[in-house]
Amino acid sequence: MQSFFFSVSLCLCGEGLISMAIRQITIIGTGLIGGSFALALRKRKFDGRIVGCDRQPVLKRAKVRGVIDVGFTSPVEAVRGSELVLLATPVLAIMDLMGKLAPGLPATTLLTDVGSTKAAVADRALEVFGKKAGKRFLAGHPMGGKEHSGVDYADAALFQNAVWFLTPLPGQNLHEGKFAEFVGWIDRIGAHIAMLPPEDHDRLCAWISHLPQMISTALAAALVEEYGEEAPLLTAGGRALQEMTRISSSPYSMWRDIAISNKKNLEDALHKVEQRLAHIRENLTTRALAEEFERAHGLKKSAGKKG
Repeated sequence: MQSFFFSVSLCLCGEGLISMAIRQITIIGTGLIGGSFALALRKRKFDGRIVGCDRQPVLKRAKVRGVIDVGFTSPVEAVRGSELVLLATPVLAIMDLMGKLAPGLPATTLLTDVGSTKAAVADRALEVFGKKAGKRFLAGHPMGGKEHSGVDYADAALFQNAVWFLTPLPGQNLHEGKFAEFVGWIDRIGAHIAMLPPEDHDRLCAWISHLPQMISTALAAALVEEYGEEAPLLTAGGRALQEMTRISSSPYSMWRDIAISNKKNLEDALHKVEQRLAHIRENLTTRALAEEFERAHGLKKSAGKKG
């Protein structure tokens, strides 16, 4: 796997020279990620118009919180007049929206997304836009999130020091036009940009994001089955249990789409961890358990060297 961080300060000449061609942004899905992106833009002095698209109750809350200037329940209406459209919904909805919006979307509008898997999204872009996909769509995935969803949890600092993955299509030039301006805004809101192919992204995220969620979900479900929902488990278990089960309250609606669109990579990761758990179970009283701890400590040593 090859990846690299994209130096915006070198490639885009810093935040002071952004061309400001983007005067209106539509965010379809004004929940945690979409709402946080809007708040982060405002914090970094984006003075254009931000349009939201969601269900009416969500739009009402988003407007009260200052996330959006105006909202529409219809995606087709919401994108009119926008130079940038951000799809911030679950992955399967992103793919559906691409097909619905493409026919009426001006060629000058940049479409991007924040989906947690990228290979299926990139394939859909090529299917929808054909040879022009590289000029029309940029696939992305910010590694920012919380265990709670919804616009009420949106946070302008959500992307600060977080990685924002970009998985460009072949031949895509991120140094020009709206691509460069959008990448510049990602930098301005405090995220670190990293680029890699869609397939590599999905394999990596299966391990560093999707697998931890499934482990947390499995542990929490097992605890409920063993002790019931009312047992004071988190308090008794201390910080370790709290940390390992914190994300178990994440919404199924989002993770269903991730599991479907990244099934093979996630199955592979789960299978390998199942094997390691079986190895630990079978060696609770042997030297092999100590060796497993030593092997695990290598992760911290590796992180320390990189830091």
